[in-house]
Amino acid sequence: MLDHRRTGCLRLRGWRISLVRSNSVSVEVAREAGRTRKTAVTLSTSSDTQATQIRAAAQLIESLADAARTVSANAERSREVAQQSVRYANDGTDAVRATIDGMDNIRETIQETSKRIKRLGESSQEIGEIVGLIDDIADQTNILALNAAIQASTAGEQGHGFAVVADEVQRLAERASHATKQIDALVKAIQSDTNEAVNSMEQSTAGVVRGAALAEDAGQALVRIEITSEELAELIGSISESAHRQTQQADAANDTMAEISSIADATSSGTQETAASIGRLARLAADLRTSVAGFRMPESSQAPAGAVVGLQGEVAETIVAAPGETPQAAHGG
Repeated sequence: MLDHRRTGCLRLRGWRISLVRSNSVSVEVAREAGRTRKTAVTLSTSSDTQATQIRAAAQLIESLADAARTVSANAERSREVAQQSVRYANDGTDAVRATIDGMDNIRETIQETSKRIKRLGESSQEIGEIVGLIDDIADQTNILALNAAIQASTAGEQGHGFAVVADEVQRLAERASHATKQIDALVKAIQSDTNEAVNSMEQSTAGVVRGAALAEDAGQALVRIEITSEELAELIGSISESAHRQTQQADAANDTMAEISSIADATSSGTQETAASIGRLARLAADLRTSVAGFRMPESSQAPAGAVVGLQGEVAETIVAAPGETPQAAHGG
């Protein structure tokens, strides 16, 4: 009987030590659970904020990707326009060159025509000189006919036939003189028209030369425009390629941000679940502390055996009781 009581006392002492340790551990667990819960709540809030910021960044990157696609499309269109400008400049250069060639041909034709007109004027001058000679001959013939008529009149009947011939010669001389005067007037008119034509030809030639020079300047300007357009087309092509690469990079960044956003959402959800789990753990630790604190061990080691058995039953009931329930609640009061 004495050994049985001693064994019970030893058991009670062990149970008391275990309960004290359990109470201390439960207090520490509750304290650490509270700290961890605060940290988890802070992390959850930070995760929510981070997820919101990541979604905003993803939207911004999506906007940048759209802008990059727009820039790429505009750059591609600009390159097409620049290439079309190069083709137009090439066509303009060819047209100017054809114009210059045509003006050169016109200038050569005008110069040749001017030379012929000058030769015509020179020939007209020669004709005028010949007509002048014929007019002199007609005047002299008229004088000779007049003298012959005078001589025939002095000869009487014998000079009558000679007088008739002298009259005919005089009329022919007068007609020749009149014709030479008309020819001389025509020749002078031809010479005047020829001189005017030559002057006009020379002015036309000078105008053609100036036009050819202007066309040459325009051709050189078009060549410069062509070169500049080609350089611009190459530059715009480089910009288009860079914009295309930027679009690809923006799309890749957008995909990455979508993955990061998904991960952030998952992290936020996990953090919230962790915070909830830690909260439940803190409540369980508090319930455990309350349950352990409810035990009162006898101070005397001479406790009766019935008390030991009752205490063991209470400890067992406390162990199997749900968190937050008292041993009486576990038995239904």
